[in-house]
Amino acid sequence: QVRLVESGGGLVQAGGSLRLSCAASGSIFRIYDMGWYRQEPGKQRILVASITSEGIPAYADSVKGRFFISRDNPKNTVYLQMNSLKPEDTFVYYCSAKVDITWGSPTRDYWGQGTQVTVSS
Repeated sequence: QVRLVESGGGLVQAGGSLRLSCAASGSIFRIYDMGWYRQEPGKQRILVASITSEGIPAYADSVKGRFFISRDNPKNTVYLQMNSLKPEDTFVYYCSAKVDITWGSPTRDYWGQGTQVTVSS
């Protein structure tokens, strides 16, 4: 079983910064892409940023230049540095990882439990 545990959410004023972390643990053979999504109640999760195992990032247009994703492969951890936060960045943020649990096993998506980010105006 693979577990993803997020941390770092909270309440911040507009213009402030937060850093989210997500550590994967458990039966892991290999982790491919890792990413961060955000979701409003009753709506679909939206990709915020992703990063390949080689460290190549990609961002949603709404966060380009403000959010920065990185990862530490030996620690199976992905980070999201969020700067210049706006009230419209208020969401529950989820991390995800594409994982093989053994050699030759099918790659599956795993999700964290979510962490609330609230930006006050």
